[in-house]
Amino acid sequence: MNTNTSQTKIATFGELLLRMNVANGNRFTQANEIKVYVGGAEANVCVLLSQLGIPTDYITRLPQNDLAQLAVNELQKYKVNTSKCVYGGDRLGLYFVEAGNQIRQSQVIYDRSNSSFATIQKDQINWDLALADVTHFHWSGISPGVSHEASLVCKEAILAAHQKGLPISSDFNYRSKLWQYGKHPSEVMPDLLQYSTITVADLDAIEIYFGIKTDARESDADRFQKTYELLKVKMPFLQTLAMSFRKSDGPAHLYKGLLLHEGNFYQTPEHKIQVVTDQIGSGDAFNAGLLYGLTHKLSGQDCIEWATACGVIKQSIHGDFAISTPDEVNHFIKNGSSNRINR
Repeated sequence: MNTNTSQTKIATFGELLLRMNVANGNRFTQANEIKVYVGGAEANVCVLLSQLGIPTDYITRLPQNDLAQLAVNELQKYKVNTSKCVYGGDRLGLYFVEAGNQIRQSQVIYDRSNSSFATIQKDQINWDLALADVTHFHWSGISPGVSHEASLVCKEAILAAHQKGLPISSDFNYRSKLWQYGKHPSEVMPDLLQYSTITVADLDAIEIYFGIKTDARESDADRFQKTYELLKVKMPFLQTLAMSFRKSDGPAHLYKGLLLHEGNFYQTPEHKIQVVTDQIGSGDAFNAGLLYGLTHKLSGQDCIEWATACGVIKQSIHGDFAISTPDEVNHFIKNGSSNRINR
């Protein structure tokens, strides 16, 4: 990977969405007010990376209307480059969120069928041109889950990046409410993931995509390391695997990160999160923190500390985006959670 961080530029490809959040903790059936956020897995990664000082290109297909402009404006506010987006189709994808609590789960309803991204076609993006000035490419399993067409364009992008010799990072990101176009994820994802040099995954998605199972009675560290060895057979270019693990401790969440990088294993202590403001986007923040560490050539331990810190901090922030700074992340790594006032 490029060691000169001033020249690092990370490109991502995915669907830009509007998130319609039911306000005031109400249920969908009680909704009388909606809070609108901009989001999408790859956009979330770009926003945090840009705040951490790494230039980013966000690539997608958008309709030419004011809702798309609203979303693009929000990315540009955080210095994400959107000049490589293409335009066409009729609508922006939406998703609706009912926030849960310690008693019931949060709920998501997707409204993404026939969106501009879902109807994207091959050859609508010139990938040689789009990737000409970047040093790294990132994508997630959400994109090929949206539609067959999106999966084909995702493969175009991955192959172009691979042919250029770019490091490719991926997030397994399985969403059970997607994948409605007649293909099982195991028919699509292994072919796309085989080119990844860096990946963030979870044990459930690995089983769905590759049929790889581990013994739930074993420790997280043992399951993680065994999974890495099995994944290496399926993903021959894989050099870096990271996972975040979340468990409950009464009303609190326990959150930690594990990493295998260049043959060495690293893990963080468990962070106890007493209050979760918004969990959505925490995995994307974890990805961004990992990429920050890798592009800055930090030690393996520092890389997973950065990833985990970014994932934890995101859960204190409303919306999809992790609004944070290097100083804040460094402070968390050194001092942990704080309820003090910075003044």
